[in-house]
Amino acid sequence: MRAEALLGEAISDQIARHHRRRLRRIGWEHALDADGVGWAGGAPPPRPGNAIEILIDGAEALPAIARELESARSHIHMTAWYLSPGVALVRDSQPTVLRHLLAELAEHVDVRVLVWAGAPLPLFHPSRRQVREMRERLTHQTRIQCHLDAKERPLHCHHEKTIVIDDRVAFVGGIDLTTQAGDRFDFAAHPARAAIGWHDAAARIEGPAVADVAEHFRLRWEEIAGEQLPAPPTPGPAGDVELQIVRTVPEKVYRAVPRGDFRILESYTAALRSAERFIYVENQFLWSPEIGRVLRDKLMNPPRDDFRMLFVLPANPKSGDDDTRGVLAELIDADDDNGRILACSLYARSGVRADPIYVHAKIAIVDDRWLTLGSANLNEHSLFNDTEMNVVAHDPALARGTRLRLWAEHLERPAHLIPADPVEAIDELWRPISHDQLDRRQNGHALTHRLVRLPNVSKRTRRILGPIDSLFVDG
Repeated sequence: MRAEALLGEAISDQIARHHRRRLRRIGWEHALDADGVGWAGGAPPPRPGNAIEILIDGAEALPAIARELESARSHIHMTAWYLSPGVALVRDSQPTVLRHLLAELAEHVDVRVLVWAGAPLPLFHPSRRQVREMRERLTHQTRIQCHLDAKERPLHCHHEKTIVIDDRVAFVGGIDLTTQAGDRFDFAAHPARAAIGWHDAAARIEGPAVADVAEHFRLRWEEIAGEQLPAPPTPGPAGDVELQIVRTVPEKVYRAVPRGDFRILESYTAALRSAERFIYVENQFLWSPEIGRVLRDKLMNPPRDDFRMLFVLPANPKSGDDDTRGVLAELIDADDDNGRILACSLYARSGVRADPIYVHAKIAIVDDRWLTLGSANLNEHSLFNDTEMNVVAHDPALARGTRLRLWAEHLERPAHLIPADPVEAIDELWRPISHDQLDRRQNGHALTHRLVRLPNVSKRTRRILGPIDSLFVDG
């Protein structure tokens, strides 16, 4: 097993060296070596004067999106990995269906939708044909404008999920408006539903940062649709939160960004290196060797004895057999039984049955002072090869408040009953609860809590195959 681990690490090292050479050629090597507080250099800069609302899970986020769409007076600009025209954003006695809502709005406002064109090989989904059929269902006999973006690197995609309404409000996050691979409309209580549950998040933004989201859409729309849009105005102050919009845009994809943009990678590496007390991550994938190396260094040289890392990950990302393709095992090896790292997954209970809850959120919080949320996974696709968008904040109240809301959901208890010290909460609640539930699950007993610790080691072959698989699997 040790030989397999060494070989897997050698493959990861080769991938990391390739990425470093690539970024060096285009002047982005600094993104791998960033340190400091977690702002990315360059444009757009951090912008003060914003309001931000973190929307957790589809039952909160999707109706909020519908309400803002209904308020549109000028235009709606959307980007998506994929859309399901029939998805219901509101599910009461009068459901609000995405296609019907956009079609009605398009009668009096400009509705522009930019979707990834799909995988060129039918082996992967959605395929080019599936996306063309989706566009026909979305736009048939409507004024909706929908263009398909095929300007991707081979085997990669356009993964961002953004909405800009009237250049006044923007949504940036991880929630796809689709039922592809799972229904995103799930509640914080995550009731069992005889199907996979879904945990996700998005951010609603008002203020100057909205212009940066709008400008990115304008860039892509002009190159794909051939229509020049006016430069978005910068909204006035709407709050007191400083925000930065960061992207991944591969080089040589868009004429306007010939050297690409890798500031999601830059902000992550800087923030994780700066951690002093704890790192909290919710992500669909923990596969990036670059991020893995930063985390491993923190475990091998902890800034203090009670330093902690806590991860919430899906048990089987993208229908795989392994939780993190080897990276988690590398980190646990680096921890050397010091108890500084814990990884958990989520399940919805129904008697002796338990449905997995798919963790699709892309959130990270460092020391209750730095927060990022968006579409970027911690894999090679999101950090180097797909188009992505995240929002970053340096705001202790926002970071701590978001963490407590998430922890209250996962720990199944009110926020005021969670210890004020995050490390204490990890050691006294997260660790014993998740360990107990893993024991129950492995012994065939009914779960009594949502949290289940992920096993400490990855499957042996994943220490070799994991780094290779991570280059091809996306979601």
